[in-house]
Amino acid sequence: MAIPGDVKDRAFCQKAVAAVVEVFGGLDVLVNNAAFQVHTNDVLDLTEEHFDETLKTNLYGYFFMAQAAVPHMKEGSAIVNTGSVTGLEGGKELLDYSMTKGGIHAFTKALSSQLVPRGIRVNAVAPGPVWTPLNPSDKEAEYVSKFGAETPMKRPAQPEEIAPAYVFLASSHCSSYITGEILPIVGGY
Repeated sequence: MAIPGDVKDRAFCQKAVAAVVEVFGGLDVLVNNAAFQVHTNDVLDLTEEHFDETLKTNLYGYFFMAQAAVPHMKEGSAIVNTGSVTGLEGGKELLDYSMTKGGIHAFTKALSSQLVPRGIRVNAVAPGPVWTPLNPSDKEAEYVSKFGAETPMKRPAQPEEIAPAYVFLASSHCSSYITGEILPIVGGY
């Protein structure tokens, strides 16, 4: 079921969750994975518009989706947020993105504390370099050709290499005793 929209819009998040609940009869898992990033070499070059877009997409979107989903979730449900190695280590050219990913990690831990009495688990996956459409979106071909080479594995992950972490954290059969955790998948960093 595809629902086009913008997670920066609270009303869209509420409508999307309502549509899922109507079609499937409930909601057991929420995976927050929307993100915006643009590399900026100097803090002085980071515009307010760019900063707002990053924070509103990466933080407001996760908050709005969780706020819309939680009333429909029951014991055994799970929220899996997408963090990043930049939220753990920072990224000098991704100042605002790093801030939001660190914020997602803190949001994950705080929300987990709130929802554990309801039996809803909240965790995050914090990938290192992963090959996605974001990679070539604002970088030159030479940079893209070396993307991920700084990891001990000398390459970025492919999406299918990190997908099992999401399935693991979403499944109550696999991770029923795990909440408030940030699972780094960073190629050996």
